[in-house]
Amino acid sequence: MSNDQRQMSLVGFMQAGSTTVYAGSWRHPATEQGFLTSEFYQKLGRTLEEGCFDLMFFDDRLAMPGIYGGSVADAVRLGARPVKLDLSVVLGVVAGVTRHIGLGATYSTTYYSPFHVARTFATLDHLSGGRAAWNVVTSVNDSEAQNYGFREHLGHDERYDRADEFMEATTGLWDTWEDDALVLDRETPIFADPAKVHELRYEGKWFTVRGPLTVPRSPQGRPVILQAGSSGRGRDFAARWAELIFTGDPGLEVARSHYRDQKERVGELGRDPATVKMLPMAYTVVGESPGHAQERERLFLDELVDPVASLTLLSELMNHDFSGLALDAPITDELIESVSGIRGLVQNLRRHIGGDTVTLADLAGHRATLLQGPRFVGTATMIADQMEEWFDGGACDGFVIAATHVPGAYEDMVRLVVPELQRRGLFRSSYSGSTLRDHLGLTRPAAAATSRTGA
Repeated sequence: MSNDQRQMSLVGFMQAGSTTVYAGSWRHPATEQGFLTSEFYQKLGRTLEEGCFDLMFFDDRLAMPGIYGGSVADAVRLGARPVKLDLSVVLGVVAGVTRHIGLGATYSTTYYSPFHVARTFATLDHLSGGRAAWNVVTSVNDSEAQNYGFREHLGHDERYDRADEFMEATTGLWDTWEDDALVLDRETPIFADPAKVHELRYEGKWFTVRGPLTVPRSPQGRPVILQAGSSGRGRDFAARWAELIFTGDPGLEVARSHYRDQKERVGELGRDPATVKMLPMAYTVVGESPGHAQERERLFLDELVDPVASLTLLSELMNHDFSGLALDAPITDELIESVSGIRGLVQNLRRHIGGDTVTLADLAGHRATLLQGPRFVGTATMIADQMEEWFDGGACDGFVIAATHVPGAYEDMVRLVVPELQRRGLFRSSYSGSTLRDHLGLTRPAAAATSRTGA
């Protein structure tokens, strides 16, 4: 392996609750049911760190699924992600037992404030020694809105306009302390230099934030920013802000097209496309032989997810109650026009399964089982072959690995697939730095002085 050989990034995709992103995972006989204990998440963190993963990040939703049938009953009965723990606490307990792996959380620009997010992630960055990452999402979901006192949601583009302001204010707060502001001179006495701690005085259409932040500038300067927008406006937002872009492209050609388009958008904004990594979500199903892997795959696909659980999660994702439709009902053009965000999912699924007719059961299964992204199935060598094809084929810069069950899916990945990737020179054998930016090859950003005024 040459010293300058391109290497992939690997991220573990977490849920702080009873299931992984795969809705049937809690029923798997090898899944550990310790999701209400700190040891459960600490074990996951240590496992992924053993495999030299760049990052583990947690998805989040601020409500129990309650749109399907206008009730949370099915989500509770079937375990369709009814449990979501507070991510700042979960990441705190993982930070205490790990030393290298990045720690990321999803926080919404709809339900939080810039000051809250800036303080949370700056604190995590300090206490973890520079390993924090924020997955930025814009929310449009009735169940969440009803928990936060909202009656109406903004339109699609307005949500991103508001999110741009949110990012400007949050990144501005992270820069309100200069790197050398802390003095800590007992004799003088000067705790910090007031000339190096600045009010932000941000004023926009959506936010007014005075500052300064109550947390000094953190080890990474700013936490790493993740984003997963797939619409045109979402891709523009990612091009401006994201350092890791999380995608859900189901096939190689779709991923290649997305990769080219997104990198072009990054370059058009004057950023270096090589510094922005695109990582599709992927499942890995590892077996001792091809037949063994296929047998394990059939269990995940056919036996563990209840169709109603799938519909419960689909209704939540689409913010639309599908309880009035039969499972074999086709997704019509009229339905596509009436449900925001469904068009892209239907188009992807048509490419994935072939043909023009997509039923409600197809769509629900696409979201709730293993059809959301590429699924790499086989022996460790076969899976490494498939990952290498995507990585070297202009489709990605690495992968976000989702788990069919925990911790076993990650243990299989770390003990079987990662060594094969390392043997090929496609993945690191050890951590070479201490911060998440070090792992990703990202420079530490300088504090921007243009958006602040003197204290």
